[in-house]
Amino acid sequence: MAILNILEFPDARLRTIAKPVAVVDDKVRQLIDDMFETMYEAPGIGLAATQVNVHQRIVVMDLSEDRSEPRVFINPEFEPLTDETGEYQEGCLSVPEFYENVERPLKVRIKAQDRDGQPYELVADGLLAVCIQHECDHLNGKLFVDYLSTLKRDRIKKKLEKKHRQNA
Repeated sequence: MAILNILEFPDARLRTIAKPVAVVDDKVRQLIDDMFETMYEAPGIGLAATQVNVHQRIVVMDLSEDRSEPRVFINPEFEPLTDETGEYQEGCLSVPEFYENVERPLKVRIKAQDRDGQPYELVADGLLAVCIQHECDHLNGKLFVDYLSTLKRDRIKKKLEKKHRQNA
C-alpha cells in the first residue's frame, strides 16, 4: 500500500470530471487500498479518487471513530429523498484547515458498486448523506468552497496559495 499525494485547492486538477470505472479489477482494488491508507493517514473520513489525481469515479469513506467501518463507493450516484435541507460544517482534505457550513439535502438514496464490482443501494441521512454528497461533488469537479460566497472562497484561496508558496 502507498500514501498518495492529496491535491489542494486551488489546483485545477480538482476540477476534472471523473470517468466511470468500467471494470473493477485488481488495479482498482489496489487504488482503493491506497486511498484508504491515504485517508487514514491524513486523517480524514472520506476521499474521492479525484483528490489523489486519479480521475475515476471512486470514493472511500469511514465515519467510525476506530476505522472499523470502511465503505467503498464505485460509480456512486445519489438522489435526494426529501426537500428538507440542513447545514453541516464541512472540511476537506483538499482544503486543509478550513471549515464552513454547507446546506445539503438531509436524506439521499445512494447507488454504487462495492470493491468487488457488485451493485448496491442504501438510504443515508446525517453525516453519511453529507459525506457522499461532498465526495460525489469531487467526482464532478466541484468543491465545498463553491457553495460559499465569492469573498469567502477568494480569502481561502489566497491563504492556501500563500501557504503553498511558503512550502515550495
